[in-house]
Amino acid sequence: MPPYTVIAFDCDGVMFDTKNANRTYYNDILAYFDRPPMTDEQFAYAQMQTVDESIRMLFPDPGQYEKAQAYRRNNGYEPYIGYMEMEPDLIGLLECLRPRIRTAVATNRTDTMNSVLEIHGIAGYFDRVVTALDVKNPKPAPDVLTSLLTYFGVDASDMLYIGDSSVDTLAARAAGVPFAAYGNPALDADYHIERLRAVKDILERGGL
Repeated sequence: MPPYTVIAFDCDGVMFDTKNANRTYYNDILAYFDRPPMTDEQFAYAQMQTVDESIRMLFPDPGQYEKAQAYRRNNGYEPYIGYMEMEPDLIGLLECLRPRIRTAVATNRTDTMNSVLEIHGIAGYFDRVVTALDVKNPKPAPDVLTSLLTYFGVDASDMLYIGDSSVDTLAARAAGVPFAAYGNPALDADYHIERLRAVKDILERGGL
């Protein structure tokens, strides 16, 4: 029997390389309001946080924040989904895991996640998708992970979470869920992996 019965994935930076898509998306919003492109520090923040928090960071004035939110809601994220690059091991790993191991997404994305999965043709690979819209508190709070534990009816030790940022680490630790850091050796994690296919090695070794 595998050491984990559920494996949950963060989206940005794990399932997809979204740097080009997200930077273009936010810079287009900034350009519409005659603002300069994002700094590297702003972009790093936006990669971890919800879109609402990212817009709030870029437009701290309440009036400008509301205008920017209205603009991005009217224009949507769909034109940028094609800029997202799926991690090369993702589909192979999902096909290896399922149906023996249940799979899920736990992300700070909001209203774009379902479109991302549908457009890239992988919605059917996941038993559950939890976004920041589905819980009271986004990561680094543990809510997206504890929601999955409740849904699947499993103990925290039965689920592995794969993420790439400090908010993923904090969420996993708060939920008591084992954590695999993807492409980020600086994170506090139970495992460090550079390719998604390494998850199969974790399972073959019997987990923790």
